[in-house]
This record gives sequence, C-alpha cells and structure tokens, in this order.
Amino acid sequence: MPTYAPPLRDMQFVLHELLNVSEGLKKLPLHADIDRQTIDSILEEGGKFCAEVLFPLNQVGDREGCTFHGDGVVTTPTGFKEAYAKFVEGGWGALGMDPDYGGQGLPHVIHSAFMEMMNAANQAWTMYPGLSHGAYNALQAFGTPEQKNLYLPRLVSGEWTGTMCLTESHAGTDLGILKTRAEPKADGSYSITGTKIFISAGEHDMSRNIVHLVLARLPDAPAGTKGISLFIVPKFIPAADGTLGDRNAFKCGAIEHKMGIHGNATCVMNFDGATGWMVGAPNKGLNAMFVMMNSARLGVGMQSLGLAEVAYQNSLAYAKERLQSRSLTGPKLKDQPADPIIVHPDVRRMLLTQKAYVEAARAFSYWAGLAIDREHKHPDEKVRKDNADLVALLTPVIKGFITDNGYECTTLAMQVLGGHGYISEWGLEQHVRDARINMIYEGTNTIQALDLLGRKVLGDMGARLMKFGKAMHEALKPFEEESRMQEFLAPLNALQSEVQKLTMEIGQKAMKNPDEAGAAAVPYLRIIGHLVFSFAWCMSAGVAMKKLGDGTTGGDQTFYRSKLTTARFYFAKLYPETASLMQQARAGSQPLMELEEAAF
Repeated sequence: MPTYAPPLRDMQFVLHELLNVSEGLKKLPLHADIDRQTIDSILEEGGKFCAEVLFPLNQVGDREGCTFHGDGVVTTPTGFKEAYAKFVEGGWGALGMDPDYGGQGLPHVIHSAFMEMMNAANQAWTMYPGLSHGAYNALQAFGTPEQKNLYLPRLVSGEWTGTMCLTESHAGTDLGILKTRAEPKADGSYSITGTKIFISAGEHDMSRNIVHLVLARLPDAPAGTKGISLFIVPKFIPAADGTLGDRNAFKCGAIEHKMGIHGNATCVMNFDGATGWMVGAPNKGLNAMFVMMNSARLGVGMQSLGLAEVAYQNSLAYAKERLQSRSLTGPKLKDQPADPIIVHPDVRRMLLTQKAYVEAARAFSYWAGLAIDREHKHPDEKVRKDNADLVALLTPVIKGFITDNGYECTTLAMQVLGGHGYISEWGLEQHVRDARINMIYEGTNTIQALDLLGRKVLGDMGARLMKFGKAMHEALKPFEEESRMQEFLAPLNALQSEVQKLTMEIGQKAMKNPDEAGAAAVPYLRIIGHLVFSFAWCMSAGVAMKKLGDGTTGGDQTFYRSKLTTARFYFAKLYPETASLMQQARAGSQPLMELEEAAF
C-alpha cells in the first residue's frame, strides 16, 4: 500500500536555512511577527491533516470517481465531503487570506508549502478548495465593495467554493472566439447564456454554494479578447446578507470521464439565462481573469511538486526493500538471496533524478512564494515592482518546467517498481495519470513557453531576465569566496552567459520571422528552467557546505551530505541537457515548417 510522510525536514531547510523566511518577513509589516516556531507548527499540523485525512482518500477517489445523477446533480467520492468539513473546521482554507474577510493573513510562501502537502496527499480533492483561492484573488482585485463583502468572507471560510469558467468546446487557448453571451437586465444584473466545458469542481456536494466566474460577451462587445467581460454567476442567488435564495438558471450537463484526477468533477456547464453580475469594467474581463489564471498556474506547479514528492517517497521505499539480483560489484546482503535494487546504478539514476528535481522545485517555488509576498506587501514601491517582474517572468517556468519534470518523476517512480508500478494497489500508476493533466490545463506547457519567450523575455528586451540574473547574483554573493563552490557556480555562470547570447539570437531572428520564436520557445523554457534549478542547487550546496564546515553531527550531517551529493548529481547528469536544448533552439523554424502540409 502507498504511504505519504510530509517532508518537513526539507521544507524547514528551504524555509529557514536557504531563504531565512522569518528574517525576510520582518521587512513586511503585515508579517513581521511571524517566527520560525509559528511556521513550523503550522506545517506540522497541516502535514498531519494531509497525511491522516486526505491521503487515505486518494485511491478511494481514483477508484470511485464522481457520480453524475442526472438533472445536474454530482456527488463526490466516499469521504470527500467529510474531509472538506474537517478542512473548513480547521480553518486551513483561510491561511493566506485577508483578515478583513476572515482570513488568517499568513504569508503566501507558507500557504504554498501547505499546498504542496495537500497535492501530494490528494490532488483531485485539493482542486476543490484550490480553485476557491483563484476566485478569491480575482474578486479581491476587481470586485466592488459590495461583491467583496458578500462573496469573500464565504470563500475564505470555505462555506462557498469557487470556479473559473473559461473554456468552450471551440475556444480553449483562443478565448477571443468564445460565444457565451451576457445580456444586460434592467436591475443591473446580466443574463448569461452559453456552454462551458472542462470546468473543474463545477458541480459537487461539498459546499453550500458554488461561485462561478464566467467569461462572456456583451451584445455590443468588440471582436476578440478586447470584447470579453467577467461575471459572478452563483449556483444559488444570495441576498445581501448571504442568505441563499433561488437556484440559478444553469446546471451541470455531464461530467468528463478522464485519464486521471477522477475524484474531481470536471463538468460541462450549461448556462440558460443565468443571472450574473459583472466583475470589473465591461470588455476588460480577461484582465481580471488573468489574476485567477496566474494563481492557478502557480497552483499547478505545486500540484506536480506534490505528486513528484509522494511518488519519490514510495519508489525509494520500494527500492530499499525489493530484493532482486546481485550488485555488479559483488553481494551486499550475503545472508539474503539477492540485494535490494537500490544497489543498481540505473535504479539510483531514477531515484536521484526524482530527488534532484523535487528538491530544486521546492526551493524554487518557495523562493517565488516569498517574492509574491514582497510583491504585495513590501513597503517599498521599487521592491514591490522588482518582485512583480520576477513573479511574472517565473510563473510560466513554475507551471511548465515543474509539471514536465513532475510527470517524468512519476514515470520514473513507476519504473522503479517495475511490474508492481503498473498495478493499481501500489498507487504509482495513479500518480502518473494524475500528473499528466498538469502539463495541459491552465494553459498548455507550449503556451507557457510562448508566454515566457514572447511576452516575458523578448517583450521587454530581456529586462526581467536581467533582473532575475541580478537577484541570483545577490543571493549567491555569500558563497562566491568559497573556492569549493566553484564546481557549482561555474556551470551556473556559464549557463547564464549562454542564455544571454541565445536570447539575443532568437530575438534578432524573430524580428524577421515570428515563427523563429515559436520554434525555439519550448527548448528555451527548459533552458530557463535549468538556469533556475542550477541557482537553487547552488544555494542548497552553499548552505550545506557551510553547515558541514561548522561541524554538524548525526542526522544533520547525513542530511547536508545528501544535499551536496544530489547537487553534484544534478550538475553531472541533468544540467547537460541544456547543451542539446541550446542546439534545438538554434536550429530555428525551417526543420519544422518546410514540410508542406500534404506531405505529413
């Protein structure tokens, strides 16, 4: 049977030793009183909830899935509703939300760490409250005071949940061609008509009300994305005091039968003159929705980090216990008929690949979480702007690179188990299936690559990328005088230099032929991903080297040696991918575009 133990030691390493979060938070007046003990106690208790309440339901949700009963009624798998009640009772959904609306006002970086554990324990379940965070963020940014007072306290408490309704059968990435209509009514509300598909948590039995944020067009809207507006469309229409009234004129028409995340209801939603209220300005809905989408993209990165962690834990445990064949260098367990498979070099390659990607992703995503806190809560406007630029640059990397690697990690974990990995009872094949959607939804990873290269890098002539380079330099400055650190710093510096050259080359070619950017985008995102992970491993190696030099003993010494060894593995075995990626990016668009369509 699969198991999950919250990786508290490594989380504490990243938060306290790598990022020194409590010191950083002292510069943010809203979080200045949050100390290490507070952070650790929250994560310890949160880890218990994830391991003891959510994880036992993960395979249940996968086996049972959600049930569509007709007439729009959907029920979630056994235990999901009860787990949600415990989640609400514990106040877990309110961790990072504004105290003005009942939230606990904790930093985003702490919320991110908790979300990692939730997704490791049960990604499908976590999507229900996870989408509520996106709805909360959009309404907090663009809602009227009346809308905020009505909806936000109930989303914060978990009494109501939220969704985002973007996709239509003909309009996925290209939202400019969506057809859902919004007709103004005399009372200031709107009549919403149309069908949305792939709506995660669109209908369920876990909360009293579901608040849908729906993209639609006004009658006189201009064509394309400039003519999209955003509307609140609640399942039950609430009075000003939150009392629920009539059922709104929409329902779930079906739920999708999917490869994975069976425990989450992925719905077709039919709006038939449903009552909605505009969020923000007319025809500016995409601006508001991007707040929600960016929140979701960061959340998807945490989904894959969580899945990669739990898959690694289970494949590691199996590799230590499974006896099969002898070590090539001679028997290691002479009193046993075979050695554990962890003695074999290629099994170690698979395990270390998982470990290296998981630990770098944790360091990177928590680093970005702290940047989000600075973006929103630092008293200095320049610091807020600089961190906003870093978050904008790195959001597609979090979504794209971590989910690509997360899928590879779950696949490697399944491979470690061999035939047992393909069998449902061990849980690994579910992680593979669940991880696969993360590369697709909230903007496919190709879209993330185009966003990174086209908008975030070439769009500002590399200004954000240079800002990230300076941030790396500042973070690594304490380690530059240590000669032993050159084995890690040298490849990072070399890659940074190559990235600068490559970016200029692609930019110059793309000015003559935009397809050049499209052809280079996917390898370029992976190159930037490796730049970020190289930075994360340099920081980790620097801290570990210092701790070992200070004379740590026992389990801590083993922990820090593991960090150094894994950093060396990353630079020896994973970092070299950047050379082939550079070659791919420089190959240009001709090998892709010269074949005429009829010849495929």
